[in-house]
Amino acid sequence: MGKKRLEDALKKIDQPVKVVYRSFELDPTAERDINDNMYEKLANKYGMSIEQAKANTQNLKQMASEVGLDFQLDTLILTNTFDAHRLAFYAKKQGLMNVMTDRILRAYYTESKHIGDHSTLIELAKEVGLDGDAVASMLESGDMSNEVRADEQEAAELGIRSIPFFLINRKYTVTGAQSTETFIQAIGQIMEQDGPFTDISE
Repeated sequence: MGKKRLEDALKKIDQPVKVVYRSFELDPTAERDINDNMYEKLANKYGMSIEQAKANTQNLKQMASEVGLDFQLDTLILTNTFDAHRLAFYAKKQGLMNVMTDRILRAYYTESKHIGDHSTLIELAKEVGLDGDAVASMLESGDMSNEVRADEQEAAELGIRSIPFFLINRKYTVTGAQSTETFIQAIGQIMEQDGPFTDISE
């Protein structure tokens, strides 16, 4: 959602901006196959009922809808996302990181696909133009692991504990799923101080 609001803001700014996606795992210890659904996981983590967990996520679903996103939280499949991050880095080498990231996010939040499953990731990769056999080989190996871990280490050094988190020109930060207008104002202020952008890391 923060990503979509940033994209909407950039469409309204007459300034070329390079957006770079970075890896961040909310739960690096998560297993690939998780039996609990999202509501059960939240209930167990925060000591609330399933009904409370569902009520607490309705606002998130509504906010997503307001920016054109269809979050299907009832059927979302929880998993370990490390391999999905590895795939995004592999796609970056082919110049397809942005479209690959978009495809993975839509598969996860809207289509209820298992993005920890290698067969799912291979199919998603093929959809954006990557070679399925090459992606399968990459996933079976340890390729791109160092790149993901380096991003996660940098996030730790920057004190990042949650997402979304935006680092602009390597020194200004915007945290949380801020409104499109907030992004426009923040970017405008930074441009006044620094001049043209170099990049936004997300």
